[in-house]
Amino acid sequence: MHPHAQLAQQHIADLRTQADAHHLALAAKPPRELRTRLGWTLVELGLRLAATPNNPKPAVA
Repeated sequence: MHPHAQLAQQHIADLRTQADAHHLALAAKPPRELRTRLGWTLVELGLRLAATPNNPKPAVA
């Protein structure tokens, strides 16, 4: 077998190993739906808090 063919075969094997590891890592992660909903709820809460004035101060003339 030619050296470049051996190198190509090794590269293919490395890519398959990395893909398998990636798929295993994705399968181990919990679903992000709850995390996403919680994050957007906190963003909405923060926007509401920022939009309402706490104690509006009277304008000084």
